[in-house]
Amino acid sequence: METVRLLLLIVHILGFAALIGGLLAQAGRGEKEVNAAMRDGTGTAFVAGVALVGVLEGLDVEVDYAKIAVKTVIGLVLLVLVMANSRKSRIPQGLWAGLLVLAVANVCVAVLWSPAHAA
Repeated sequence: METVRLLLLIVHILGFAALIGGLLAQAGRGEKEVNAAMRDGTGTAFVAGVALVGVLEGLDVEVDYAKIAVKTVIGLVLLVLVMANSRKSRIPQGLWAGLLVLAVANVCVAVLWSPAHAA
């Protein structure tokens, strides 16, 4: 089960890498769009995150439900915004910036809200 947990964690991280990479690839361009990396990355990260929580509960690991709730809400907002705009030819600059902020915020919650980093 530990191997499954680690594989899901890797897939979760790769999903966020694809999402953020898809956003940053458009940083210099004038017009922004929801690209395949953003669409697939956000879906992968969300599904892998939900599965990861299930595996953690199966391993009888103490789960921080407040952290999971915050990450789930941010991930769900990302997923809905990306999917709702995936068929549009372009998205507003503000939406692009908001998606980038939400994606980075979700990564920050994952890294900073952790007992492994407590002093």
